[in-house]
Amino acid sequence: MNMTKTEIEKHAPEVSRTLKLLAHPIRLKLLCALSMGEKTVTELVQYVEASQSWVSQFLTRMRLEGLVDVRRDSKFAYYRIRDVRILSIMEVIQTQYCKPTRRKNHD
Repeated sequence: MNMTKTEIEKHAPEVSRTLKLLAHPIRLKLLCALSMGEKTVTELVQYVEASQSWVSQFLTRMRLEGLVDVRRDSKFAYYRIRDVRILSIMEVIQTQYCKPTRRKNHD
């Protein structure tokens, strides 16, 4: 994984923007839930233990920023992660921070 300086300079603004979008505990929890598959607002409210209005506000912003997509049927709105790169980031976060047997320090 050797990126050239030019590649880093080319992608740094987009990566920085993406990381800023992820830099909130509620957004991370929502994306963690969505990394397991499509979810309704009700399921997400239960997962993040926040009010429906607050979760809806976060989801609207995340949709406008391109993090999630919404699919509506007659009764529900189903949210999912839009970009496979976000799924990859969430997988790394879960691997590094959510495994109880993982050691924090290197020997």
